[in-house]
Parts: sequence; structure tokens; C-alpha cells
Amino acid sequence: MKAHCLPFSQIPHSTRLFTDFLAYTPEVQKFYPRSPHFSEWMKDEAQRISHDSSRRERVAAILERQNKSWNASAKTLANLDRLRNGAAAVLTGQQVGLFGGPMFSIYKALTAVKLAAEATAAGVDAVPIFWLATYDHDLAEVNHVSLPGPEGALETLTTPSHASPGAPVSAVQLGEEILPVIEQAAALLGASEATALLRETYKPGETLGTAFARLYSKLFADWGVIVLDASDAELHRIAEPIYRAAVEKAISISSDLGIRGIELEGAGYHQQVKVDESSVLLFTLHDGARIAIHQRPYHYGEEEFQIGSGVSAQKISQRELLQRIEATPEQFSPNVLLRPIVEDYLLPTLAYTGGASETAYFAQAGAVYELLLGRVTPIVPRFSATMVEPKIQRLLEKHGVSITDVFSGYEPFRHKIAAKNVPEDLQAAFESARKSFDSHLAGIKEKLTTLDRTLVDAAETATSKIQHQLEKLYSQAARAEAQKGALVSRHADILSQMLYPEKGLQERAIGGIYYVARYGREILHQIYDCVHSDCHDHQILEL
Repeated sequence: MKAHCLPFSQIPHSTRLFTDFLAYTPEVQKFYPRSPHFSEWMKDEAQRISHDSSRRERVAAILERQNKSWNASAKTLANLDRLRNGAAAVLTGQQVGLFGGPMFSIYKALTAVKLAAEATAAGVDAVPIFWLATYDHDLAEVNHVSLPGPEGALETLTTPSHASPGAPVSAVQLGEEILPVIEQAAALLGASEATALLRETYKPGETLGTAFARLYSKLFADWGVIVLDASDAELHRIAEPIYRAAVEKAISISSDLGIRGIELEGAGYHQQVKVDESSVLLFTLHDGARIAIHQRPYHYGEEEFQIGSGVSAQKISQRELLQRIEATPEQFSPNVLLRPIVEDYLLPTLAYTGGASETAYFAQAGAVYELLLGRVTPIVPRFSATMVEPKIQRLLEKHGVSITDVFSGYEPFRHKIAAKNVPEDLQAAFESARKSFDSHLAGIKEKLTTLDRTLVDAAETATSKIQHQLEKLYSQAARAEAQKGALVSRHADILSQMLYPEKGLQERAIGGIYYVARYGREILHQIYDCVHSDCHDHQILEL
């Protein structure tokens, strides 16, 4: 495997907030207490972790129960012992996408492993933990996976498994309907260890969360990644003080988040989550559905809240809401800005590793951290890459194009490939015309200079227009060639689908299980060797 760096400034849709964080510019430092360079601060940050020993033991016991139920490896159980005995956590997490989700989920796990190993080698004992966001309720985001077909076109496989509308995905139990979806995957992946793993882990009776947990326990057994199912009722009971604080300090939290939002936008950045004075960072379950909680204006001197919206909205006083949280904390869960605080209340987190969106969340969540925990956990950019298989590399070389050409978008890329395939004699004719034109116009401008210098500008304008028309004609010839050349168009389709699918990075669209099926679990070790905490560029990995 060969790795090449591509700065995120050359990646489409990279936000200024993320690229400034990678460069750790002065403007962005106000929103992030630590630079993205883990080795610079991990020892100092470890001294700031203060974690209650009894809470550590309770969480460790839950994690041991969970991971043993998923047949965790001996390495994972050893890492659990280290966590129980004082090790810090390097945390990452993701929604439980079907069959393990997109490739970036695998990159997250491997980045957590690498950071934990580097910390331990430097004298800060740390273990990797993967947090499953199983209380999320957007089923449409996790019930499918996209895998390449024989010709490179992505095929999306979707499970019809469901629970009641709006229910957390932890409530989505797999039935017999998952079996034909597995066979669809097997037809695309072929006979492989990965296919066998899917059959072993995605069985009727599992949930979307437990099946994902079993799969990742197997994939990362060699590194002992600890998997955490966030929907566990006992974890909610431990997190109850944070849920209470989110209600008791709701006004202060929304105010501080409002100020932070103004500061971000004032610095030229964006807010990942829009919040207002009614925002409460909690959801609750109501008739099986996960519903947001909002603040209402003061009512007779007492804070009042609202569960849900519209005609079915339920009004509730702060006192009653706190009583519900105390009695049934498992009925509550944090939103995306409170989640990091819950994570780091439960775990002695040294660092969280995530992508651009999570980095943006942390810029806002820092205000909540300061109010509720007094310490802002640093975020470290996860590994990011585009995998280039041998067939894809040959097509790039055949057509004389690069990854960045693919990133330009499908139509510009198809035209570029077509232009590269214009017949040689026609290319030569155009090139001859360009050279001849440039030569003759240079002579004309030289003579105009001695005749009347005011005519030089007119000559420059005429030159630009003629050159534009010549290039326009060449593009039209390229398009005509593209329409004639079905093979060229098919190659453009394959390259776009495999390298920049759905106008986004490959890692966000193609299921990671595809690469494990094609190259075995050994590919995970090869990728791991390419993960370097001091390099935050996007990587081009040639297989």
C-alpha cells in the first residue's frame, strides 16, 4: 500500500473552520483548547483528567458485561482491566450503519487505536473505545449500506427492519427479513471472511446496535477495541446528574451557546447546530418515540418546559421534569451537543477523534463543557483516506487523470477524460492552430506597439476572445468524442463511482466491509500503519 498526502484545502466542501483547526490558526484557537497535534499535549492533558473511582468501576462493569456478550477478544478484556485500573480512554463513535457503515467508521476505530497506542508508549496508559450512538432515532441514516457492483456502480442495500416511528435504533430488532439482504451483500462481496462475519453477526434476534457491536468486536479484536452501546439503561442511570444539570442550567446553557454562536459567526465560521433560547439539550421517550424537549417562557415564576411540538405537545414544570429524570433516566438521552459531555462524564477521556462535522460540534460544545464539567476534552482529527484499487489506478493512468480531477465533479471530469481521448491528429491540429495563432498575434502586437500603443489593449482583448472560441471548439470536439466513445464514458462512470461517489468522499459512501471482503482483515493492519497522529491531510491509498 502506497500513501500520498492531499491537503484538505484541495478537498471539495472542506469548511474554513476545519481547515483553520488543522492549521491551528490564531482565529480558531479560542474555540479549541488544544491543537490537533496529539503528541504536543497528551501528557499535560492526562494530568487534568479527574474521574471518580466508583463511577469508573460501575462503567467498567457495564462495558465488561456488554463486550463479553459480543464474544470480545482476550485483548479487549485485558484493555477493560486497564480501564478499570486507571487507564484513560481515547474515544470515538458513530451511528450503527448497516453492515458496519461507511469506510470512515473503520478509520475512526483505527485512529482511536493508534492514539491510544501512542499515548501508552509515551507513558500515559490509554485504551481505545468505540461509542455506538444507538439512541439516535434517524433510522433512514443507518438502515442501508452502499457496495460496488461488478461494473463499479454502487448498489444500495436496505433492511426493511423497523420499530415504531421515531424510536431509537436500539429498538430496531432484526427478523428474518435481514437474511435476503445478507445474501444480496454476499452476491456483491463474494465468498470471503467478511461475508462469513456478516452472516455470523447480523442474525435474526439481534438489533441494529448489537449486530454492529458484534461485527466491530470481531474486526478489531487484534487491537482490543472496547465497544460501548450507549442505549444501556445502566449507563443512563450513571449519566443522570448530567441530564439533571441540562435541565437545571438550561437557561445558562442556551445563553452560553448563543454567545458561542455569535463568536463563531463573528470569526467567519459556521454553527454546526443552530440553537435558540428555547433549546434544551435533551430528548425523552414518549410512546416509544424519541422527542425533543424545549424551554418555555417563565410561567408564574417557575421555569416551564415542553415535550414535543404542535397540538400533541406536553407542558411540564421543571420540578416534574427533574422528578422524571430521577425516576427513569433511561427514558432520556442527550442531543449532539450534550453527548460529548455525557461521554466524558462516563469515561476518563484523554481525547476524542472524529471528522470535520464532529470538529465543528466541539467548537460549540466547548461552551457546555465549561459550564457542566469545567474541562473541555480535546478533539483530534481522525484518519481520512480514499482507497485506490489496482483496476482504478490503471484507469487513471490510462486516461492521464488524477484524483483531484475526479473531485472536480462528474461533468467536468467526464469532459476532461473525453478531451484526453480526442484523436491524436485532431489534437495535433488544435495544438498547431494555437501555436500559429499565438505566433502571429505576437507579431501583430509588436507592430501595433510602434504604430499606436493604444491599440495594444484592443489586440489583447481580441486575442482573449479568439483563444476562448478555440478552446470552446476544442471542448465541443471532446464532448462529441465522449458521446461516440461509450467505453470512455463507462470509465468515467466507474472512476466517479469508486472515487467520488454521490459528489462526496469515498469514505462517506462505500461500506467499509467491501474492502475487508476484497483484501481480508490484513488491510486493516495496512491502513493502521498509514495512520500518523502528526499528519492531518487526506490520504490517497494505492492498493
